[in-house]
Amino acid sequence: MAGRSTVTARVLDVLGAFTAATPELSLTEISRRTGLPLTTTHRLVGELAAWGALERGEGGLYRVGLRLWEVGALAPRGLGLRERAMPYLEDLHEVTRENVQLAVLDGAEVVYVERLAARDAVSIRSRAGSRLPATATGVGLALLAHADPEHVEKVLAAPFRRFTERTLTEPDRVRHLLGEVRRTGVAISEQQIEMVSQSVGAPIRAGQGRVVAALSIVVPIEANPHAYVPAVLAAARGISRALGASALATQP
Repeated sequence: MAGRSTVTARVLDVLGAFTAATPELSLTEISRRTGLPLTTTHRLVGELAAWGALERGEGGLYRVGLRLWEVGALAPRGLGLRERAMPYLEDLHEVTRENVQLAVLDGAEVVYVERLAARDAVSIRSRAGSRLPATATGVGLALLAHADPEHVEKVLAAPFRRFTERTLTEPDRVRHLLGEVRRTGVAISEQQIEMVSQSVGAPIRAGQGRVVAALSIVVPIEANPHAYVPAVLAAARGISRALGASALATQP
């Protein structure tokens, strides 16, 4: 990263140093992660903190600030989608008392726009704003099944990240599964992220039937995933209608 010379690139490197695993960092840690001199890091972090993109905690560690969250919330793909989807996500959450997620595709990953967590439900890694590989998630498989074939092949040509012994890492197996998703209208991802859970996902369509997002429910591995399919499909179709998709376009 040290070769990135523009101010904008350096600012992005500083912000990119924060991850879900390391949400708080010291100046020294930011400097090490970005490859920037400590004096440069101090100046950039100070300017970002003054604007509100970063905040300094009582222990002297920095974290992402609320101003950055406010700007991020204006992203068109997340804003209107989340507003229209929330009633259906809440209904699905209320009926099942399980974790419910809403996500969009970004390259080879899914970005979670919303997550409704249940107190006694199985634990999950995702949270609003986090990312996971598309091939390892119910929402990701639902999205890839309807993505441009060239994009899918590009995703499958890249190295796979393994989370468990059940994580799919063979392109042919993923292609076969994507075909099943297109046939049935639902994606079931078992033990790919956590051995204790599985997800049931379905695509969400907008005008002209274009798939723009996906939702999923995450349930314990002991549960019968097919029992949740009707509720997941109903919620996906409801959101699709709210986004302007025709009734015909929302059919599997």
